[in-house]
Amino acid sequence: MASIRDLKQDINYVLGDIIEAALITQAANPEKTEASEKVVDDSIDTFDELIARVNDRKVENRKAHIKAVRADLETKGKALIERVNAL
Repeated sequence: MASIRDLKQDINYVLGDIIEAALITQAANPEKTEASEKVVDDSIDTFDELIARVNDRKVENRKAHIKAVRADLETKGKALIERVNAL
């Protein structure tokens, strides 16, 4: 399914960009190392959670499940971006 592959790529790109931004912020502001590492850790945890949910084939309504994962990616991604911007 192309939409599942696209969703996995979106998850990878969005969270990868957030991690990259956090690491750039960490390099620019060494005093904020702990906060940026926390953002990186939370991004990795979010990645693992979302990929596991996409790979779960035992859901009753697969289409609704995938839409929910997309919505969660958007909300969690925005929250992580706000945390990076606050650094």
